[in-house]
Amino acid sequence: MAAIAQDRIVELNGRHLTLEQIEAIAVGLARVAVTSDAQARVAAARASVERHFEAGATIYGVTTGFGRMANVVIDRADVDALQRNLVRSHAAGTGDPLREEFVRAAGVLRVSSLAAGHSGIKPHTLQLLVEILNRGVTPVVPCQGSVGASGDLAPLAHMTLTLIGEGEAFYGGERMPSTQALARAGLEPIALGAKEGLSLINGTEVMTGIAVLALLRAERLLAAADVIGALSIEAFLGTDHVFDRRINALRPHPGQARVAERLRALLDGSQIMQSHRDCGRVQDPYSFRCIPVVHGAARDAAAHVRRVLEIEAISVTDNPLVFPEDDEFLTGGNFHGQPVGVVCDFLKAVMVEVASISERRSYLLLNGEERGLPLFLSHRPGLESGLMIVQYTAAALVSESKGLAFPSSVDSIPTSAGQEDHVSMGTIAARTLDRILDNVEGALACELLCALAATDFRRPLRSAAGTGRAYEAGRAAIAPLETDRILAPDLDRARHLIRSGALVAASAIEDGY
Repeated sequence: MAAIAQDRIVELNGRHLTLEQIEAIAVGLARVAVTSDAQARVAAARASVERHFEAGATIYGVTTGFGRMANVVIDRADVDALQRNLVRSHAAGTGDPLREEFVRAAGVLRVSSLAAGHSGIKPHTLQLLVEILNRGVTPVVPCQGSVGASGDLAPLAHMTLTLIGEGEAFYGGERMPSTQALARAGLEPIALGAKEGLSLINGTEVMTGIAVLALLRAERLLAAADVIGALSIEAFLGTDHVFDRRINALRPHPGQARVAERLRALLDGSQIMQSHRDCGRVQDPYSFRCIPVVHGAARDAAAHVRRVLEIEAISVTDNPLVFPEDDEFLTGGNFHGQPVGVVCDFLKAVMVEVASISERRSYLLLNGEERGLPLFLSHRPGLESGLMIVQYTAAALVSESKGLAFPSSVDSIPTSAGQEDHVSMGTIAARTLDRILDNVEGALACELLCALAATDFRRPLRSAAGTGRAYEAGRAAIAPLETDRILAPDLDRARHLIRSGALVAASAIEDGY
């Protein structure tokens, strides 16, 4: 990845962390520091671990085995080997590496959780985690292998390998042995002490890191969907009466009201809309008429997901937990990923519907002869196919997404010889959410091409100010379709307009997120 920005520092104290801060660090726009009060809590928790160990206490994962082997007492002389063996044995992931930003997001969450001072790691270990983030060392983490309880064991174990100089890491855009990556970054590996391996591999940070970045992306896609929907309804000669404040106030869901308000603003002053006020048509198809309802429901769902992830971002999810003020260890189940898995599945379903209604609008624009549009928006229908196959692409993306939308969190396969008998599959839910968002972006890109082409046929009538600015941004990147050409590059450019936020920014309509 690119060099880490040096001029912005996010201070972590284990108690306050925003989703936007996680993203900024994950993509290299900010560095990390741990506050002095958090460092003091970490030191106090570590002192409690060492005090109990010296006193000969039996502590899960410190002087015992793990999972089904929790009742196997470990010789005190083997305590360091126990932690090293734990990390090595649990690094059993498979599949392609997770994207670097996902691993870095997980790393931010891991630092924040450990900084709360309930995990019992050494202060030096926490500092190495901070430096790995700040110097751009990213562990290679296979994408598959987590069942979401006890947290993200396999992925977090692969992340921990880098700390002890094992496994692989990315550095400066290259994949290499972790020892080499650490050395290039001016860092040295550590030896794990009592409880540290368990503290580092037990938690929900990987699923949550993926989910946080996915949610922020989903919010941006929803903002783009409103702009593209406005372009489409304008070009389709649809009615904007359905966005009337009086109608939407009678069903006072906040998302519906917000989308209706945005559509009114985007379409305000449109000559195209004014040109057909007295056309006699009473109602438009649902995919236009119900934009506030469908897009609004997705926004309300995203707002709920945000609340859950904001809580998860400041949670401590490993086990057992240290309470140094009471000098006590408590075993619990905070590592279970159900809260994250459930909301990822929720967001999967609603985002598929955003893609689905978008594809229907594309279909109508390409089949809009009764609205004065040529078939497939072709200048020479028959001789040329125009944007015919763009709708096929959208349909394929929506169909694929419907299969991916099956809720991962309804599944559970017992592990650890039955000791861990209910798991969340939360990481699978987060990963499939990310894949669905790729498809949603693609479907919206298809609609954008159709809306721009349909708008071309409405000239010389003037678009509204909001849709007009969006149209100009689209046409600055994508030339008008005057004859058949290869459309894949156009779709790529449309995707970029959506992904970069340029389309929404051009519309100059405040979104409200």
